[in-house]
Amino acid sequence: MTAPPLPLETVTGARQELTVVVSVCLLRLPDWEQGPFPFELGRRRTDTETRATYFAPASARVLYGTPDRPRRWHRPASVVHDGLHLIGMELLRTATARHPEHALAVLHFTVIRPLLPVVRAIAGREVFHGEDTVLTGPLDPGALLAGLAEVTSGTGTFALSRPYTVAFFTPEAGHGPALRASHEGTLPGSADRWLWQLASRSTPADFPLAPETAAVELSNAVRISADWSALVLRQGAAFLGHRADTGEEDFYAFGALHSRTVYLDALLLGSLQRDHIDELTDELSDVFDAGRLARRVATLERNIAAFRSTYWRQHLTAHGPANELLLAFQNQHRLPERFGEILAEAADYSRLVQTQESQQISGALGTLTILGLPLGTSLGVLQVLGDESVSHLLVALGLSVVVTAGALATRYGRLVLSSLRGGGRP
Repeated sequence: MTAPPLPLETVTGARQELTVVVSVCLLRLPDWEQGPFPFELGRRRTDTETRATYFAPASARVLYGTPDRPRRWHRPASVVHDGLHLIGMELLRTATARHPEHALAVLHFTVIRPLLPVVRAIAGREVFHGEDTVLTGPLDPGALLAGLAEVTSGTGTFALSRPYTVAFFTPEAGHGPALRASHEGTLPGSADRWLWQLASRSTPADFPLAPETAAVELSNAVRISADWSALVLRQGAAFLGHRADTGEEDFYAFGALHSRTVYLDALLLGSLQRDHIDELTDELSDVFDAGRLARRVATLERNIAAFRSTYWRQHLTAHGPANELLLAFQNQHRLPERFGEILAEAADYSRLVQTQESQQISGALGTLTILGLPLGTSLGVLQVLGDESVSHLLVALGLSVVVTAGALATRYGRLVLSSLRGGGRP
């Protein structure tokens, strides 16, 4: 009789790494070392210079800053609590015009107990056996960043309802549900189920995939190689190995390094894009809440242009998996569609402003016509008659005023005055 497959919530992998991304507000600039956390593997050190070679220059500036305009800082740590070992922290500044204090805190852990209950607890799932102590006590982000940054309350444009997690899990020889039979063997369906659970931070009891849609949901997995796959969802991402991890010198050490560095950075860029698109959406929603529509639309267009040139990238690097992960993140949050809607709506508002300005110009010309025609006619008649009498001039001016007032009281005159005032702002 075949033994039932192992439930992932009871399994501890050969190699378990966890990165937690928390939205924070900076209270001051960090006095930490500049640049991303420099993980090391042999002679390889993933500092700013090394990582920047993987990305286009604009993306590298967003992720790492420059010496004169730093955006990212790191600090090593060593805190062990409840099966989690914190090994380092990062802060990535993501300031905008409306929110200059916004940033993302990145916490790097090694996990030495079953990984799925940990990510479930971070997701706020119903937990048992003390898993709800995750990210509390000495691992509480608020305590770790005290005096430097405050964790957002879970509301607002840049707030995550729960921290974003990036899980890395490699199996041992006995973890059959995750393993290929060989490098060329077909991946068992249970492997993608494990991948889904780690990325969605749920068990089948928490979130059972509908059989009718499961194939579509799982088809979004990124096959990095025969050895491992990745899946990016709205609130989490996961990397899962498909052969037994043989230990310290195994390829998976390099895979774990990439999941914490280049691939993490692709997801962080996606987070920045999502947050800025959220802010642009907020700007669009209140464009009519106050006067001076033309000024507000001009500011909106300037912010869109700045976002487009600074943050909006769909091609990061010549290295394929990072691009695929970014595209997967964008698709999960519908970022291309949302940005297209923002551009279309902003174009509509720009046309509205242009129409109002044209109406105002036409109104000004109409007003000049209404004011100038009676006066010009009166003065022209006096000049033709050669009449230089001051009293006659005053009578002519008075008649001009009366005729002008009468003209402005007509439907055409009222229309001209309405156009001059802006046509009645929405």
